[in-house]
Amino acid sequence: MIIFNQFLPVSKADMEARDWYYYDFLLITGDAYIDHPSFGAAVIARVLEAQGFRVVILAQPDWKSTKAFKAFGRPRYGAMITAGNIDSMVAHYSAAKKRRSQDAYSPGQKMGLRPDRAAIVYANRVREAYPDLPIIIGGLEASLRRFAHYDYWDDKVRRSILFDAPADLLVYGMGEHAVREIAARLASGTPVAEINDVRGTGYVAKDVSSCQFPMIACESFETVSNDKRAYAFANRIQYDEHDFVRGKAVIQPHGEQVLIINPPAVPLNEKELDFVAELPFVREPHPMYDEKGGVAAIEEVRFSVIHNRGCFGACNFCSLAFHQGRVVSSRSHESVIREAREMVKNPQFKGYIHDVGGPTANFRRPSCRQQLKNGMCIGRKCLAPEPCKNLDADHTDYLVLLRKLREIQGVKKVFIRSGIRYDFMMKDKSGEFFSDLVKHHVSGQLKVAPEHCVNDVLDYMGKPHIEVYERFQEKFKRLNIKHEKDQYLVPYLMSSHPGCTLSDAVRLAEYLHQTGRQPEQVQDFYPTPGTLSTCMYYTELDPRTMKPVYVPKTAHEKALQRALLQWMRPEKKRLVIEALNKAERQDLIGYG
Repeated sequence: MIIFNQFLPVSKADMEARDWYYYDFLLITGDAYIDHPSFGAAVIARVLEAQGFRVVILAQPDWKSTKAFKAFGRPRYGAMITAGNIDSMVAHYSAAKKRRSQDAYSPGQKMGLRPDRAAIVYANRVREAYPDLPIIIGGLEASLRRFAHYDYWDDKVRRSILFDAPADLLVYGMGEHAVREIAARLASGTPVAEINDVRGTGYVAKDVSSCQFPMIACESFETVSNDKRAYAFANRIQYDEHDFVRGKAVIQPHGEQVLIINPPAVPLNEKELDFVAELPFVREPHPMYDEKGGVAAIEEVRFSVIHNRGCFGACNFCSLAFHQGRVVSSRSHESVIREAREMVKNPQFKGYIHDVGGPTANFRRPSCRQQLKNGMCIGRKCLAPEPCKNLDADHTDYLVLLRKLREIQGVKKVFIRSGIRYDFMMKDKSGEFFSDLVKHHVSGQLKVAPEHCVNDVLDYMGKPHIEVYERFQEKFKRLNIKHEKDQYLVPYLMSSHPGCTLSDAVRLAEYLHQTGRQPEQVQDFYPTPGTLSTCMYYTELDPRTMKPVYVPKTAHEKALQRALLQWMRPEKKRLVIEALNKAERQDLIGYG
């Protein structure tokens, strides 16, 4: 039974205020403590609390000694560690490897409150403080680094994070099922070394005899470190086996030991998602941050609703497919409506629900009927380059949910700001959702992600061809006229993705010029751990076909590609001229 609908303890004084003379789990996070279901540390803490465990939060501790890690005393059962909502290296460095100046997940957006490679550093401090305490690492950083992986910042292949972080178990993906099982086993007295049959976890062993699942092996760390073809082939195996229906345990030798990654956890069903979303979150940053300027990360989600998980869009540069997975599950209408009604009671609520979304806003169910029985298809995507013939693109469920939310007393507008898969929306035969979207749910601008205009590049990205975007754009314009709206599309664009040549970048610049676009921001491709595109970047091979891929790698070529997309800026003129000369497109110099 949950007694305290308030912040979890963050200090010894908080424990004493609750008359706690012991606690069960120490939960360490590299982010500020925000007690909201958008933040993984808060979700896991509340799930454990609902299970009857006492959990304390150690947020952004001083990692230079063990003092902060000993402040609460030793937990009864273990420590659970996450670097935070995103990889700590991504949080700290731009795609150009320059140190960022602000951190939205820290009070006052102050940098420097978590270490680089935070999961590794925190795990080492805990091991120093409590040599025999069970340590479990999770979150995005641990999840995407669970295998031997190319690390962009070191520019080399690093071992599985389990060989650098002295943890007993790694939880990957969405961790509620795994954490519940691990916690119950530890509380029952099971040694952590014997917890080897939990789905969605990984561990290190002397050999494969402890593995409880059907297995498939990929090449060893030593091999993939020295052979890029072996790396690409291993990456494909790891990606293909990330399926809760048909996936096997993946074995990867590291020296004299083996990494064993069990099959993925079963996604939470509707009832389970409702339960997690409606745990007693305070839904705010801890007040200890108020005098430090608060925590900016809450602003986008304070009055937003997460209604789904998973993404069958599976863009190759996105980590979602390798973390949350490609099977979509969603909350019930009733649960979402209850959350919205609670928002209305908040004195800060001005009548606007900022988002009803998730990884992709307009996904509410698996993309076809076969997935829950047979798993996701190997070697093909649901949407790109062409939608599968079995795709179920009916938006009725989402449409009805949004209409119910609009009817809540105190709600003026319901916006959608998460990513919309316009190709999926265009396959909905009724068109009713698209019409409602334009009429009711756009806040002046709708952000969408065509990413490029060259179809060969889009194929490497795993995105739909540009013709699909153009049809969507035309329909968006027509619906704006019909509903007497003055709304705009803001297209996200990416430069320097594997497969994108300088000539391709010129073609994109021409396309932008012809369509009257002058993008303020262009995202360089960022090789983050665990994605197919990062595999392409490192190996210069497409792991799906094993064919060579052109990769723009030097900082100068990346700057040339980016400059072409921002040709109107005077400071880019020299780079633009150089790029056009190199691409043998002197005909465009001075054009426009």
